[in-house]
Amino acid sequence: MSEKVEHAPMTHKQIMTVMFGLMTGLLLAALDQSIVSTALKTITVDLGGLNHYTWVVTAYLLTSTASTPLYGKISDLYGRRQVFQFAIITFLIGSFASGAAHNMTQLIAFRALQGLGAGGLMSLTFVIIGDVVSPRERGKYQGYFGAVWGLATVAGPLLGGFFSDHSKVLGVTGWRWIFYINLPLGIIALIITSAVLHIPKIHKEHKIDYFGAFILVVAVSVLLLGISVYAPESGWLKAKTLIAIGAGLALFALFLFNQAKASEPILPLRLFKNHTFNITSLLAFLVGAAMFGAIVMLPLYFQLVKHNSATLSGLKLLPLMFGIISASISSGKWIAKHGKYKIFPVVGMVLMTISLSGLVILSETTAFWQIAIFEFLLGAGLGLSMQNIVIALQNSLEVRDMGVGTSLNTFWRSIGGTLGVAIFGSIYASKLTGYITTGVASLGAKNPAALAGSTPEAFKQLKNNPAVMSNFTPELKATVLHSYVEAFHIVFISAAPVTAIGFIVALMLKAKPLKSGAEHAQAMKEAAGEALG
Repeated sequence: MSEKVEHAPMTHKQIMTVMFGLMTGLLLAALDQSIVSTALKTITVDLGGLNHYTWVVTAYLLTSTASTPLYGKISDLYGRRQVFQFAIITFLIGSFASGAAHNMTQLIAFRALQGLGAGGLMSLTFVIIGDVVSPRERGKYQGYFGAVWGLATVAGPLLGGFFSDHSKVLGVTGWRWIFYINLPLGIIALIITSAVLHIPKIHKEHKIDYFGAFILVVAVSVLLLGISVYAPESGWLKAKTLIAIGAGLALFALFLFNQAKASEPILPLRLFKNHTFNITSLLAFLVGAAMFGAIVMLPLYFQLVKHNSATLSGLKLLPLMFGIISASISSGKWIAKHGKYKIFPVVGMVLMTISLSGLVILSETTAFWQIAIFEFLLGAGLGLSMQNIVIALQNSLEVRDMGVGTSLNTFWRSIGGTLGVAIFGSIYASKLTGYITTGVASLGAKNPAALAGSTPEAFKQLKNNPAVMSNFTPELKATVLHSYVEAFHIVFISAAPVTAIGFIVALMLKAKPLKSGAEHAQAMKEAAGEALG
């Protein structure tokens, strides 16, 4: 049964109110990608289960990534507001339950529920703004989403460090506030979207491909298990890792075969005939790999080499945040004024390549102001790329594919980030082990007394815990610190080609004229008319 919903264009004030609700929801999901990892050690000490601590992050990652494409398609069928609010409520329930968890098993399960909500928050935010604002005007609004990502990049480690450093906050165990802090923000987002988010529902006869959805979720989950769990723990060439990755890719191929025959596919294969969809998907993947790889490594450098606390390490990411915010907002306003967008992803990839290459200067004594310059350039590159890739994509999509197409862009960025963290983490770990082994052997040959106070157990813990060096001699400490630095060099050298490839891909992006407000309104009206007819 069809239903017609009258819809009047939103005023600037109404759009900004909706934006506030959407940005609040996006902030929740973005924060939880980084805030928990800072406090993991504290959480595992309190709850026990050290052997399973990685699953606190992995459970969230699996459900949030696997659900992202589904949210886009379901919102195309049932409407944005209801599905977005479902995501908020799911995220809030997961957050409250995670904060109240009594053991690691409960925490892992509730983090999976939280991730299920986060998948909708991350993808539907960009889908909804695509419905509300025309591509020509979208830049000046989407720039604020870049600011949210920048804020979350710094605030996540900062808040995680603060809460984990305090045993009690307002009478509640400090780390539990990492989850409870989501509750007021989520309620605000829920209230705002209920009051002002009135997007016309384009109802039509539909049949959800449940079998395809099941295959997709299993495929993504198995693939991510291989990439983010088995590979770092066992190695990339171990049978368990290869089987998981191979099974994930095989299931994804089965999913695509299923989609070709489905009457209402989760992933319409016609999207792959869209040049802009293909280019922006690849760009999102590359940006995700470089972004998450670098953002994870920089705080690690500050903590391991500079001996900064988790809180101070978070503060030292402020130049990165300023780069993202300034570039996102300024490029968005320029696009709204001139209607040109291709130059920004191109320049963004250049800036990221320069930054990652420049971070090879890192040493034990590098001044922070030097690091800050490259952080700012990295942030500016991200700010010029992330949001403007989405603008280019949405400008090329039909209204019926807006949800699934946009959410798939978020999906590819998440997959790229997962792969980037796993690969760069593996490179760091393997190179660090090699450099420490070589350095210690060389030091021992020259000065055996310098190895006093060291044990094999201490060397095994050096990857993430510099505190074990407290009993090392000054010469041995200097050798280990230099090994850290050399390992970080290799990581950044490995990341730079990723964004260099992104530069080449960005040059292939076709600069299509951005749709105006009138064209956007007409497209929405025609889509609603087709559904009703």
